Amino acid sequence: MAVTLVTGPVRSGKSRYVMALAAASSRTVRYVATAIREPGDGEWDTRLQRHMSDRPDEWEVVESAELGHETLIAMFRDATSDECIIVDALGTWLAARIATNIDALQNDFASFEGQMDAEAAELASAMVDSRAQVVIVAEEVGWDIVPVAASARLFRDVLGRMKQRLAAESSDVYLVVCGYALDLKALGVTI
Repeated sequence: MAVTLVTGPVRSGKSRYVMALAAASSRTVRYVATAIREPGDGEWDTRLQRHMSDRPDEWEVVESAELGHETLIAMFRDATSDECIIVDALGTWLAARIATNIDALQNDFASFEGQMDAEAAELASAMVDSRAQVVIVAEEVGWDIVPVAASARLFRDVLGRMKQRLAAESSDVYLVVCGYALDLKALGVTI
């Protein structure tokens, strides 16, 4: 089935755009929310609540931070062609994976980077191979200086490689900036 990758900066309209694509699909929609809830962080909770209020009530919501990696992979494998699965977003998925394994990062960076790359590749393959229509939100990072913190560099590098894999195998890739979606497959060239 088709995969659409939508990337862009914060508050660019990515989520709004993917929700419109899903609504137009005429399929049963499953919304995979990837963020970890942070007790005591009122601002983060407000952001999550805003995302929740934007979704139609009839959409099934799956909070992937509560699932194991294999369970998430199985969800894509077992999906049917009458489903549209929104993944919002790859960055918060990866941040959750890093946060729950932060000791491994501090003990052996190279091994942990390999593990995160392997998990990202496995998730990307599951999304691409799914029978469902899959619409993915991905944060655009790395247009800046090289971060000082090892965890931030790991996040940026793994997410960048994952997005390149997905973009190469997606039927559609959009960069959303200032509320405008640019069709990267139509405008760009593969490098």
